[in-house]
Amino acid sequence: MIGRLARFRRGEKSSYEDLSTQDQGALSPSRSSSAVGISGRLELNTPSEQGTPSDSRANISFSEDTYTVDQAVDAIGFGKFQLKLSLFTGIVWMADAMEMMILSILAPALHCYWDLSPIYQALLTTVVFAGMMVSSGMWGKICDKYGRKIEMILCSITTFFYGLLSAFAPNFTWILILRGLVGFGIGGVPQSVTLYTEFLPSKARAKCVVLIEIFWAFGSSLIVFISIFVMPTLGWRYLLVFASLPLLLYFVACFWVPESARFDVARGRIDLAEKTLQMIAEENGKPLPLGRLVESESQPLSEVPPARGQLKDLFKPELRLTTSLLWFIWLANAFCYYGIVLMTTELFEVGDECHGGSAGKVVQASCGVGCKTLSTKDYIDLLWTTLAEFPGLVITFLIIENLGRRWTMAIEFFVFSFFVFLVNLCTSRFVLTIFLFIARAFISGAFQAAYVYTPEVYPTTTRALGLGACSAMARVGAIITPFVAQVLLRTSVTLAICTYGTVSLLSVGASLLLPIETKGRSMKETHVDPKKSKKQTHD
Repeated sequence: MIGRLARFRRGEKSSYEDLSTQDQGALSPSRSSSAVGISGRLELNTPSEQGTPSDSRANISFSEDTYTVDQAVDAIGFGKFQLKLSLFTGIVWMADAMEMMILSILAPALHCYWDLSPIYQALLTTVVFAGMMVSSGMWGKICDKYGRKIEMILCSITTFFYGLLSAFAPNFTWILILRGLVGFGIGGVPQSVTLYTEFLPSKARAKCVVLIEIFWAFGSSLIVFISIFVMPTLGWRYLLVFASLPLLLYFVACFWVPESARFDVARGRIDLAEKTLQMIAEENGKPLPLGRLVESESQPLSEVPPARGQLKDLFKPELRLTTSLLWFIWLANAFCYYGIVLMTTELFEVGDECHGGSAGKVVQASCGVGCKTLSTKDYIDLLWTTLAEFPGLVITFLIIENLGRRWTMAIEFFVFSFFVFLVNLCTSRFVLTIFLFIARAFISGAFQAAYVYTPEVYPTTTRALGLGACSAMARVGAIITPFVAQVLLRTSVTLAICTYGTVSLLSVGASLLLPIETKGRSMKETHVDPKKSKKQTHD
């Protein structure tokens, strides 16, 4: 009589389970029995000895336990592995922020160095975002077809190489070309969020993605802080060198990060996904769920992996409205965020009596003997407005799980719009700095909320492409914004400011119209059926 059966699990010692009295009685004591367990499967093979009718029970197969990547990640929880991955992702966000923030410093510096007109200053910023827009979709397709890890390695080395070369540009034409190539590399940086979110448990996902933005705020503040000392002495070339160094560190760190288990499952590599999850579980000191890994609870892994990286999938019926609204939200986010960054230095450089300047101040439209570069006080005020991103992140962190992603974005867009319109008031430099501080805090929060929402709403098969496409639309907004913040502002400060306020108000409506709220929603592996998606829609 069989008292116990051995149950085996890949990578673990066997555990024993008592058979129920009913199960034991169903087995003939005259027969030898063996238990075979593979990846959580329990089979009982009882070869016939006498050829009796009871041999129909000779092969007894118990239903096998299964688990999904989502269940595994939730079971493993947030531990040592996620802490290291947070630091890794933070490095690239810090590097990205430094390369972006340097644009607001580089334009005024080159304004005098090469006697540039406002149009050429705007072009210096636009060419970077043009490179990002061109490459964003490409990086997303690489992510979905070849993996998150290979994409990160390629984009980091590309950005570092051309960022370093930018410091040696002999003329304005060459710096335009090199900065455009820097933008081409930076276009792949947002995909680090794709990998990061795919290793985060659902309960901690939103807060972790928001907190990772601290590194962006730190990078933005760091490059401004460095500028206070480097720009008056060593100049802009050395500043470009310092800005590129974190990307070298990021490139080295890429080789430590494992490939996304969700990506391996999506391409049918169950063995690699299980190996990765087992490694993370051991590092965190937590067990994996019993059973074998499947794509979804109701459907085992298919032998033929689903197609990945197809743009048309973003416009399937269940995603069409979401994609359209997200494209506008990302465009508006970048337009307003980089607009407030560029507008801050422009107001400090050429501000009139009502916008931080002094009475009777003459705005310099071109360079020459009277060229005005940013002073130490300008850099310090710029640093203060940059530090606004820290309270913006705290606010987003506190409300995003309570109010949800859509309402968080809507509220932060509205507050940004309100304080941008206040910049139109004729006021002192101190009050102007406060308005800019609050506006930047809330637009950075809205941007981060979009980074939380986007990877959550798209399935694994198109997650990287969806984020990449949204990032590309953000670059469209960023390409346009220099001509408002650096060109239109010199013609009409009021018109430029009202443009940002109006776009932000439109984004409030777009955020509230998003059909799916992803708060508390598990990350999907494949496209959601339209009938099921309606059940997940919340007003």
